[in-house]
Amino acid sequence: MKKIGILLISMLTITGCLVYARERAACQQKEKYIQEEFASGGIYDAVEGQLLKREQETAGRLAETCYAYSMLPVTQQQLYLEILDALTEFREDVRLSSCDTEEISKVFQCVMNDHPEIFYVDGYTYTEYTLGEKLRKITFSGVYLMDNDEVLRTQRKIDRYVEKCLGGIAPDADEYGKVKYIYEYLISHTEYDGTAQDNQNICSVFLRGRSVCQGYAKAMQYLLQRAGVYSTLVLGRVINGDSHAWNLVRIDGEYYYVDVTWGDASYQTSGQESSGERKMPAINYDYLCVTTKQLEMTHQIDTVAAMPQCDSMDANYYVREGVYFTEMEEERLQEIFRNALDAGDTYITLKCASQDVYQQMRKSLIDEQKIFRYLDISGESVSYSENEKQYSMSFWL
Repeated sequence: MKKIGILLISMLTITGCLVYARERAACQQKEKYIQEEFASGGIYDAVEGQLLKREQETAGRLAETCYAYSMLPVTQQQLYLEILDALTEFREDVRLSSCDTEEISKVFQCVMNDHPEIFYVDGYTYTEYTLGEKLRKITFSGVYLMDNDEVLRTQRKIDRYVEKCLGGIAPDADEYGKVKYIYEYLISHTEYDGTAQDNQNICSVFLRGRSVCQGYAKAMQYLLQRAGVYSTLVLGRVINGDSHAWNLVRIDGEYYYVDVTWGDASYQTSGQESSGERKMPAINYDYLCVTTKQLEMTHQIDTVAAMPQCDSMDANYYVREGVYFTEMEEERLQEIFRNALDAGDTYITLKCASQDVYQQMRKSLIDEQKIFRYLDISGESVSYSENEKQYSMSFWL
């Protein structure tokens, strides 16, 4: 991930001190005036009142739509609004309400986690103003990859991709149906490529069709938000220690994790030479709407914003598709395979609720080769893959 650039400047001149003193005096006078107006029941200033009202409306909207913002304390929410305003308006040298650089770093990341549409920012710089050894204020500037005109041109291209993608969602699709559709669409239209340009933002996916995990996850978040599904970006690591990104989504009031990158076979085979003997299915569903327990078998969450405990299995892919087994049921297995063949499907994937059920199913289908009986075929080969950590297995002709 891109490292944040830091610019440190100490303003120690007499002129700088005088300017700061005048600014502070003006602010104190204004604050006194506002307090007096409130005390007397007067309206202190129409412009200030409009700005305050607009800020309150923005804060209310963000609390409903932006996960990281909603998890911050009030003081950090104010800092979030300042940084968000600076980035969306291409402002520079914005004075922040906090002089804590660690707090600024955290809140900046929260802003970027909530807003995949800010694809034109690549970090930030800040300037420290000191008087003697005492830090007096910090000003903030985004590191902008594009100017405003280029952002508008790029946004038009993004809009065309989004319109085409979301146009394929069925009019009666529920929230689960939207998540599944976008998951499959992104995987079908994106290749995992560690060398892809702009791979830390949505441009790599929407404009080039090639990206890495953060590009996938931000594109998923952007599309879900446009489709009316609550989603945010989650950053962390995987079991081998590599940095990783995925999504938190809310379906019918319950939270789930979605990892669209790990759903893409091009990620699983990245850097590997194909033998030509067996080709994996293009889409893996093991990480479509999973619980915290399932996710933490392979992922570690960074805590820039506290994540909810995801316990529900109601919208899990395997549960919703009717291929989730809490016990070994041979008749049901046979029915699933027969229905898939009748529908022309050549790819069947199954998930078990426990290690015990998984081992029973594996023994029956693979060791005893009952898969051929269920498919009623002979003289043909059946390929399979299995995920022992997720208790799932997939078969394809």
